[in-house]
Amino acid sequence: MIRSILDFLRGGAGTTATAQRQKLFFEGGPDHIYAVGDVHGCDDLLGRLEDLIFEDCRRREGTKWLIMLGDYVDRGPKSASVIDRLIAKPRADIKRFCLAGNHEDVMLDFLRNPSRDHQWLDFGGRETLYSYGLHKLPASRPALKNLLQSRIPDEHVAFLESLPSMLSIPGFCFVHAGLRDGVPLAEQSDADLLWLRPSASGKAVATNGIVTIHGHTPVARVEVGQGRVNVDTGAFMSGILSAVRLSRRSAPEIIQCS
Repeated sequence: MIRSILDFLRGGAGTTATAQRQKLFFEGGPDHIYAVGDVHGCDDLLGRLEDLIFEDCRRREGTKWLIMLGDYVDRGPKSASVIDRLIAKPRADIKRFCLAGNHEDVMLDFLRNPSRDHQWLDFGGRETLYSYGLHKLPASRPALKNLLQSRIPDEHVAFLESLPSMLSIPGFCFVHAGLRDGVPLAEQSDADLLWLRPSASGKAVATNGIVTIHGHTPVARVEVGQGRVNVDTGAFMSGILSAVRLSRRSAPEIIQCS
């Protein structure tokens, strides 16, 4: 299913397949970074995890960033609420960045090219549509497009379109999925940044001294390795949403809620 969807997007089914997302490069980072794994429509979990992060944030001096690693929609029951939450200003002294995941990309392709046989619907998209109150889709494409435009807020679509595919600071790179080994950061393709998975050997995707912080590949517990940190603990399946805090003067610390 995943390979067929990636081939579908690469094949030029819509503008998603050709338009490259923005990549964010910073010459320096903050004192503390909180990176959150795949949410997948689990807004209640995200609310509880935010409470823990914001409480931790208030106890720490210095600048703070909150980096969301993508896959906010699909599979869980409250995708629309998750986007509402991420559009709103955080409830703490923290700067939030939201990166694109592969599920956001496929959702956008559906919105641009809607049909009742679009592969997104079997990729978690039905649950996302349910969160907007859409339970029955008309057969006519024009009618379907009009229905989607009437029920999915323009600001939600604009949010999905605006998401960058990468955030980089010296020594660290934050992406949804992974990096292609041997390819400079500025030349990494969105297809890899949003879809790549670690090798079966467990070798870090990037071997050029950069630590990659990512989600996308569900694991039983947060993996903190030499070359990468995987923060996706499969919230919609496990009921556990995870984050990692990276601070200048301390070891990474895992923050979780259930």
